[in-house]
Amino acid sequence: MNLGSPDSPEVKDVRRYLNEFLMDSRVLDFPAVFRFPLVRGIITPFRAPNSAKAYSKVWRKDGSPLIVLTRQLADAVQQQFDYPVRTAMRYGNPSPRKVFDELLQADPGLKEVILFPLYPHYTMSSYETAVAYARAIHKKYKYPFSLKFVSPFYNHPDYIAALAARIAPYLEQGYDKILFSYHGLPERHMRKDDETISRYQNGAKDTGFVMPAINYQKQCHETTRLVAEKLSLPENRYETTFQSRLKQAGNEWIKPYTAPRLETLPADGVKKLLVVCPAFINDCLETLEEIAMEGKHAFESAGGEELVYIPCLNDSKPWTDTVVAWVKAML
Repeated sequence: MNLGSPDSPEVKDVRRYLNEFLMDSRVLDFPAVFRFPLVRGIITPFRAPNSAKAYSKVWRKDGSPLIVLTRQLADAVQQQFDYPVRTAMRYGNPSPRKVFDELLQADPGLKEVILFPLYPHYTMSSYETAVAYARAIHKKYKYPFSLKFVSPFYNHPDYIAALAARIAPYLEQGYDKILFSYHGLPERHMRKDDETISRYQNGAKDTGFVMPAINYQKQCHETTRLVAEKLSLPENRYETTFQSRLKQAGNEWIKPYTAPRLETLPADGVKKLLVVCPAFINDCLETLEEIAMEGKHAFESAGGEELVYIPCLNDSKPWTDTVVAWVKAML
């Protein structure tokens, strides 16, 4: 299960997608009385046309990169399974309900569905909302099968190994620094995640998955540390930053920000920069347009010689094998 995408890069479809995404109270955590006019009256009308242009730059003949690449991962996993493997999206299509219906129609005696949220790190606006939404659909329509969830895996040795294997060939080509750029979040989300983690540790919250002991920001830094350790990266050759800030969702987001750092790195002597985005399992608008296009232009316009974007894990063999091994262990 992944985040989702508009049905097309047309403004009307992007607007519909953004409305669904931003009206999620775990994403834009304002009271509904404020969230509705903010999203429908301010954010979406102004953001949809610009986002549509951005989507148009990365849209493929076969559809949204996120949807296509998630499907390719599912297809690669399916080759190693007799059980059906399907993709679902938290927002947009295909929805969990549609996928649940298809699975049940194909097998009326279905006993269990394993849901794999494609988010390495836990936070309320990504992993938690995916799990909560799937559970709500499951409960509302009284599906006869049970649900199991793959837990967040930001520090799992298999994930770290797959990520290191993805990065390693690019290091061999030479670099001055590697930037680990994660999706940013408002500071207040860290405080809310800390509260949720505390309730879980005190036994007051049943999540159905293994809750990390640290918040999202700390999880990201731990992923960076473990990958750097795996690849024997010198401490002065890598940094962690956070991208994709939506100012209307709050002024204070977790720092440092990726965009301004890309513009200052050349002045620090960085000529060849590698950028990897570990919070994203599949390439999408935020990696392909924001980093590989806009980020590259910003870095090189500021005096950098070359920004090389390292693709997400997607359906790479080490990652596909990891997914298969984890799911088989849950059967």
